[in-house]
Formats: sequence, C-alpha cells, structure tokens
Amino acid sequence: MSEATFIGIDLAKRVFQLHGARDDGSVVFRKKLSRPQLIAFVSQHPRCVIAMEACATAHGWGREFEKLGHEIRLIPPIYVKPFVKRQKNDAADAEAIVEAATRPTMRFVALKSEAQQARAMLFRTRQMFVGQRTQLINALRGHLAEHGLVVARGPAHFKRLADAIEDDDTALLQDIRELGRMYLEQIEGLNARIADIDGKVKSAAKEDGLAQRAQTMPGVGPVTALALETFVPDLATFRRGRDFAAWLGLVPKQHSTGGKQRLGKTSKMGQRDIRTLLVSGAMAVLQAVERFDTSSNGWLKRLLSRKPRMVAAIALANKMARGLWAMMTKQEDYRNPAAMMA
Repeated sequence: MSEATFIGIDLAKRVFQLHGARDDGSVVFRKKLSRPQLIAFVSQHPRCVIAMEACATAHGWGREFEKLGHEIRLIPPIYVKPFVKRQKNDAADAEAIVEAATRPTMRFVALKSEAQQARAMLFRTRQMFVGQRTQLINALRGHLAEHGLVVARGPAHFKRLADAIEDDDTALLQDIRELGRMYLEQIEGLNARIADIDGKVKSAAKEDGLAQRAQTMPGVGPVTALALETFVPDLATFRRGRDFAAWLGLVPKQHSTGGKQRLGKTSKMGQRDIRTLLVSGAMAVLQAVERFDTSSNGWLKRLLSRKPRMVAAIALANKMARGLWAMMTKQEDYRNPAAMMA
C-alpha cells in the first residue's frame, strides 16, 4: 500500500471508495472505507497525491488531507466522466478520478479556504432570499390579478400592491386582505434580511484591498467586487484576460470542424455568479451610455446601433472581465474610466 503515489477518492456521505495507483498507473489497492476509517487511513499513508471530484464536500476534505501533508487535486466532475469505463459504480468512479488526475493537460479546481466558503455562503444566502422575495411578489400579483388588480412585474411596483391591500376603498374581500398582509409581512422580513446581508457585503468589500481596486472599474460594485475575491482562484493561473473571460463563460460556444469556425450563443460554461453580476453591471453602463451622449462612448454607441442590448452587454462584460484580470495581475487601479466606452 505504501507504494501508491495517487489515491482517488469517490466522496459520499458515509461510505468512501478509494483507488490507489503507482506512477505508471498500476493498481495498488481498492478499498471501501467509512467516514471514521477514511481519516485514520489517510493519516497513516505516506505523502501522496489525493484526487477528488470538486463537489460540495471536497474542499472540507481537501483541507483536512492537506494538513496531513498530502497534495490535493480537485477535478471538475465533467472532466472525470470520460475516464469511467463501461458501467458506473463507486469503484469505477474512483479509478476514473485517478486516471484523470494523472493527465498532464488536466485542469484542476483551486482548494478553497474556510473564509472563502463562508463568503460564498453569504452570496448563496442572499441569492436565496432574493429568489424567495421574487416568488412571493409574483404569487401575490397573480392572486390579486384574479380580483381585477393588475400590476406590472418587478419589485419597483410592489408598493402598489401594498397600498391596494391597505386601502379600504379597494374592492377586495376581507379574507383576501388578511392573506395579502401575510404576504406583505413575509416580503418585508426578507427585505430586512437582504438589507442586512448587503451591509455585511459592503463592509467586507471596504476592508478588502482587491475588492476596492475592482470597484474603480465602471459597472463593478461592492457585491461584484467581493464575488471576484470569493469565487475566483488566483488570477495569475490564467495566462491572459481572454482565458479568464472564457472561464466565466463570456465567450461564444464553439462547434468547429474541418477548419471551419462555427461560433454560437454565449457558452455560459463557467462561474455563474460572477458572470451574472458582470452582465448586470454592463447593463448599467449601457443605460448610462444611452442617457449621456459623450465623445468617450463611441465603441458602445456603435455596438448598440447594430446589436441588441443584451448582446452588447455580454460583449462589454467580456471586456470588463479582461480588464479586471489586467488590473489584478498588474496590481493597478482602473486608470481611465472613460476608456471603457471608447
């Protein structure tokens, strides 16, 4: 067993499948261990490379194994799938993880710290609360529309719903008013929680140097800046800004063959949170461009004249991603905000 230089672990809740192999790929052992047995086995094993799929619990296990002196390699599950031979089971998955980890061109996921995962939970919680608020507003809109009260979509028009429920002159039954007030209480509670999380995000963005630098770019606010610090690995791992934009999924989906290049819609193969925030920031920049006609926004003006707004926003988000990579790798602030639209 001591000759194993690679160990692939198929993670689960209670039972873990291990596959040990040498440098040449020959099998040393195949084991099935429980949760307490896993730590005991890894702590007694000589230093080696431990590979796992980058799933929900992989980062926690990776930190524990790293403390024991092992090298950790986390692989996206989609890159492991081609190495599974015929039937899928835990043993085949563990073997496929080892095979994928030994490939010289394999791409690995950076191991996250506890602080990064805590901030990621902050973003996920905010996203969940925003989704629940939208769900409640839409449900209330739908119910009141059945009684003749029609309001446009979006939180901006929510006040009309609240005023209609509280207005005694509105032709709504008492039962409908009482149920509507329940909706309003839930929505107000979510608003308070979202505001509290936003305050924590803004205070954390003020304390982080990288987040402050990112906010010097137009269209990048505290939430986007802190998301970059939370979800993005070391930007030095990307050779150029185009690679970072591709990692975010802000490039066309490619289906080329026979020397003919075929580009389709945006790939969306990457970090969803940052991509969404950059596109939202780009939309805000486009609104400013349409409102203020200056000589510095020629590129965006020409783009908007021939492309739909969303296409222009994605193109601008791609440009923003490449600019952020340059700013972070060169340790420089955004020097000329007008150049973003030139």
